[in-house]
Amino acid sequence: MIAANLDTLSPDQLRDAVRVLMAELASKSADIAFKQATIDKLAHEMAILKRLKFAARSEKYAEAFNGEHKSLIDETIDTDLAALALEIEQRTPSKDKVEKQQPRRAVLPSDLPRTVHRHEPDSTACSCG
Repeated sequence: MIAANLDTLSPDQLRDAVRVLMAELASKSADIAFKQATIDKLAHEMAILKRLKFAARSEKYAEAFNGEHKSLIDETIDTDLAALALEIEQRTPSKDKVEKQQPRRAVLPSDLPRTVHRHEPDSTACSCG
């Protein structure tokens, strides 16, 4: 630690104090640089996502994401879609296993008597007017 009165320190003690302060400054600078890089990365990702969601679809914009400029987000989406397609294929029953289901109830005989009941209202005049 640095003494409150620098005049009482020897030259070696002053050098040691400066080394300690420089080491602390270097570690804090590295921490600040890391945090700033993280902030910049997140801001860039947000800008890309906002552009994907809200920007007008133009040929120039579409060309920016083709070939070498394809973003990691697009690659992740492609792999997720491929995994989902594989899972859907695995869970979909094959056509060999699906049999046509026969009705469980037998057809009614044609000689049964049929009665038709019609339910007519008492009055067709509207009470509202």
